[in-house]
Amino acid sequence: MHRRSTFLLGSLLALGLSAAPAFAQGEGDFIAGNTKACPSCMLERAALKRRDLADADLAGANLAGAVLHRARLLRAKFAGANLTDANLNKTDLKNAALARATLVRAMLYESDLSAADLTGADLSDAKLQKARLVRAKLDGANLAEAILTGARLDEASLRGAKLAAANLVEVTLRRANLEGADLNNAGLVDAVLREANLKGANLSEADLFGADLSGADLAGADLSESRLTRAILTGANLDGANLKGALMPDGSVHP
Repeated sequence: MHRRSTFLLGSLLALGLSAAPAFAQGEGDFIAGNTKACPSCMLERAALKRRDLADADLAGANLAGAVLHRARLLRAKFAGANLTDANLNKTDLKNAALARATLVRAMLYESDLSAADLTGADLSDAKLQKARLVRAKLDGANLAEAILTGARLDEASLRGAKLAAANLVEVTLRRANLEGADLNNAGLVDAVLREANLKGANLSEADLFGADLSGADLAGADLSESRLTRAILTGANLDGANLKGALMPDGSVHP
């Protein structure tokens, strides 16, 4: 029997097919649903679709490539976890702890991350279309080149966050805190940034076509070479802002 299993595994590998991941006892108990606590576990490519993992402890776990599509992850602990390339589409991550987690290229389409803690998390190149991040904590997070089209980040905190070249088309950031954030070359077409805090933010070369910046605080912000065509700046604070070469709402180029 052992010889036959070895032969079958060899055949699979010869065909370029990867065998299902093998899990140790602790990981096996988690996969079987016997426990929700598996900190620092090795759960690469784990199949956890639609699982109820509310309040689960997966801090520091390796979930690279795991499938958590439509999983229930309220208040789950993922601090320092590796979720690179994980499928988290349409998951419920409200109030989840994801500080310093690695979510590079993770798929989070229509996921609900309201009030989640993503402080210092790496979300570079992540897919967050239509995700809900209302009141989420993203201070110091890396969202470079992430796709957030249509996402909601009202009242979210993104102080010092990296959003260079991020796709923020039609994003809502009402009263969001983006103080000192890097939005260089970000796409903010038709974004809503009413009363947002953008003090000292880097918006150089950003595309703000049609963006609503009414009441926003842009004191000391760098808007050089940005596109502000049709942008709404009613009541915005531009004290000390750098507008050199910016394309202004009236079509003129700022000297």
